[in-house]
Amino acid sequence: MGSNKTDTPAPSASIDAVIDSINFNDQGLVAAIAQQSGDGEILMMAWMNADAIRETLSTGTVCYFSRSREKLWRKGETSGQTQKLVDFRWDCDGDTILLVVEQIGVACHTGRRNCFFNALRDGKITKIADVITDPKKLYDK
Repeated sequence: MGSNKTDTPAPSASIDAVIDSINFNDQGLVAAIAQQSGDGEILMMAWMNADAIRETLSTGTVCYFSRSREKLWRKGETSGQTQKLVDFRWDCDGDTILLVVEQIGVACHTGRRNCFFNALRDGKITKIADVITDPKKLYDK
């Protein structure tokens, strides 16, 4: 299976075909999981709508849809922590997207490498990853 060549935008017809293959929920959204290229680390989960998919495939830089702001969220637009698209995949049901990315900086707004830092260890909720970058430095520019 080939990768999306991020140095060459996907043709509009191909992007339309991808969007037609996605089963969006009642809000017009689909779950998107970001995975680090190379080591396979799961970085985060967010939502995409058709416009976010179109922008991601057109630019090679990942764009999501922010439910709280009700608008497109270009990953890194305020923090500088961007995601370069390496490969765009979706599951057999078309209801989940897998974005293989090159993460620039941290992926989580808490300043951690990924958003999955809460775990159950020895019967206790435990934070298993330290803050790498102070969130104030990410967002107080």
